[in-house]
Amino acid sequence: MSTVKVPPIKSQGIKTKLVPWIREALDWDGKGTWVEPFMGTGVVGFNVAPKQALFCDTNPHLITFYQAVKKHSITPPIAKAYLEEEGKHMKEMGGEHYYRIRERFNNKNDPLDFLFLNRSCFNGMIRFNGKGKFNVPWGHKSNRFAKAYITKIINQIRWVQELMDNSDWRFEVCSFESAIHRASANDFIYCDPPYIDRHTDYYNGWEEEQEKRLFVTLRASDAKFLLSTWHSNKYRENPYIADLWSEFRVLTKDHFYHVGASERNRNSVKEALIANYVTHAEEFQGADRSMSDHLISNTHVGA
Repeated sequence: MSTVKVPPIKSQGIKTKLVPWIREALDWDGKGTWVEPFMGTGVVGFNVAPKQALFCDTNPHLITFYQAVKKHSITPPIAKAYLEEEGKHMKEMGGEHYYRIRERFNNKNDPLDFLFLNRSCFNGMIRFNGKGKFNVPWGHKSNRFAKAYITKIINQIRWVQELMDNSDWRFEVCSFESAIHRASANDFIYCDPPYIDRHTDYYNGWEEEQEKRLFVTLRASDAKFLLSTWHSNKYRENPYIADLWSEFRVLTKDHFYHVGASERNRNSVKEALIANYVTHAEEFQGADRSMSDHLISNTHVGA
C-alpha cells in the first residue's frame, strides 16, 4: 500500500509523511495483533491496516470518537449533517460559536463536538488543562467548514470506518503498561509516545519517569516493537537515546515538522525509530550503527 491517508482527527506532529519510512522498518507477518499504546491520531496503524488491532490511549476523547465510528453512531452522513449545521453557525458568529461548542464539549464530551473543535481550533492542537478541559483557542477561520473541507473530513471518516468494518479493531482507554503487557510474541507493538524534553500537548504530560517506565516495559516484552522518538535537532540531542535506548537498533531520518505559529519555530528534527529486531528499512547511521550488533538477549533478530 503506497498511498498514505490522513485520519479524521489531526494533531500537531502527525506522522503522515513518516508513515512510508515506518512501514518500511516493520518486520511483522500480520498474523497477530497490532498494539498501539499511544494511538493519538491513529495515522500509522490505520495506514498499516492490520486485521487485528488494539488501539489504546489515555485520552478518552480520542478513544470515544473512534469507538463511535466503529459502532456507526458516527457515520459519514451523520458527521456531514452535523458539520454543515455547526459550520453554518460559526460562519455567522465566528469565535462566539466556537467557544459555545467548546463549552458544550467540556460539559458533555460529545465526540462530534470533539471533531468540530479539532478541525477548527488554533493550529490543529489537541490540548487539555489540568482539569481535563479542552482549552485550545479558536483558529480564526469563520468559514472553516466550507463544502470542500467537510467533504474531505467525511471521506476520512468513511475510509476509517471501512477499515473497521473489515477488521477486528478494539479501542480502549488504558495505560501503556496495560497495552504492552497484553502483547504476545506473535503481536507487534508500535509506540509513538510524547517526545521527551520537547513541547507536547499530551493528555497527561510526559516526563523522565514515564520514559523510563516505557523502556522497562518494552524491554520485558516478548513482542517485537518499534518506537518513534526524536534523535536531535540543530540545538541539542535527545539524551535518552544514549542513556536508555542505545541497546536497541536506532534508525534516523531528517524530518521537518510544520508546527508552531511562527516560522522561526518550525525547524527540522532528526527522527529516530528504535527497534528490538534487525530492521530492513535502510542503513543505520553514524554512532547509532555501532550499537546495531549488540542487541539485548530478548530481542528478535532477523525473522
